[in-house]
Amino acid sequence: MERAEEGFGGGGILRQPPAVWATAGASVVAFMGIGLVDPILPSIARGLDATPSQVSLLFTSYFLITAVAMLVTGFVSSRIGGRRTLLAGLALVVVFAALAGTSDSVGELVGFRAGWGLGNALFVSTSLAVIVGAAAGGSAAAILLYESALGLGMACGPLVGAVLGDASWRYPFFGTAALMAVGFLCITVFLKEQPKPARKTSLLDPIRALSHGGLASAAAAAFFYNYAFFTVLAFTPFVLDMSPYRSGAVFFAWGVLLAVSSVLVAPRLQRRFGSLTVLGGSLVLLAADVVVLGYGSHTTAVVCTVLSGVFIGVNNTVFTELALGVSDAPRPVASAGYNFVRWFAAAAAPYFAPKIEEWSNVHMPFVVAGVAAVLGAVVVRVRRGSLVPAAGERAPERAAPQGAEVLAG
Repeated sequence: MERAEEGFGGGGILRQPPAVWATAGASVVAFMGIGLVDPILPSIARGLDATPSQVSLLFTSYFLITAVAMLVTGFVSSRIGGRRTLLAGLALVVVFAALAGTSDSVGELVGFRAGWGLGNALFVSTSLAVIVGAAAGGSAAAILLYESALGLGMACGPLVGAVLGDASWRYPFFGTAALMAVGFLCITVFLKEQPKPARKTSLLDPIRALSHGGLASAAAAAFFYNYAFFTVLAFTPFVLDMSPYRSGAVFFAWGVLLAVSSVLVAPRLQRRFGSLTVLGGSLVLLAADVVVLGYGSHTTAVVCTVLSGVFIGVNNTVFTELALGVSDAPRPVASAGYNFVRWFAAAAAPYFAPKIEEWSNVHMPFVVAGVAAVLGAVVVRVRRGSLVPAAGERAPERAAPQGAEVLAG
């Protein structure tokens, strides 16, 4: 769990071959796609005459396909190689993002987002393994670069969505397709095919990996956490009810805090207090934050939305490391099983949050999200014994990813 001290200061992260920068740049755009629609959700609802619950299906279809695809990505990449898997994912994103911009109904848009989710899963689940395989300076610098790409993408997605979406809700989709097409060309030119894993991954390997108590516990805790996370990401824009520019600015600030806490704050807290203590505390603080968000004034809601980025960034980093280190399964297999579980919550929250509001009031979705975050902390506390191995050092022979990796965040 220790990160190399050179990080940014020693320049290790900066001295990378073109293939690494091409993959990292495309990763930024891939992560941008997650938050891209945030500031334009109300605009999409008005443009397509849809309800908030219907528009929230943009997240549900995206992450439902992503969850199921976690069982497929390792199977695919272990047979056709990382480079071809990346290019296949990018091609799907280009096609379906462009089609999303042409949608005439919310049903079409939801369907195209599902195809986009499949492409993003193939790309993002493989990109970290490719970056680590091609990077100079060891895996620590490569992982730090990947986490930086995650943070930058999550921060810039809402901003790009706001700028392009102010003219039309369709433009962010066309913009993503164009940027991903550039990424496709860069990877085609700069990235050479890497060796395939010695052992091919089967479709059932990720499910079998979840029989390990530690990995199952990490996945269960992450499931509850992701429900809270994506309640903030998918439902809050409707509660704030701001213009695309203002909403984009709020989620840009949120993304900046997410990036800073993920890359800089989380490692320091882990070294001082230990991963499980940090994770439990951060989950409880996130629970308190989302409940205050739901009951506070508009200004309070804005502040709490931005502040949640700190806790989400810390949680993302610690959960990623737990998933990679807690079991004896190969990293690609462990990460696939872990993500298969947790992304179902990312699909559920955007659907249930507006439904809960319809059944009760605007406060209750955030109460449910807060309870979910607390349940995640309870799982971490109760299953602490099975998660302890993740707080130590991973065996050297398994230190580097070998295939499809964790879809961080």
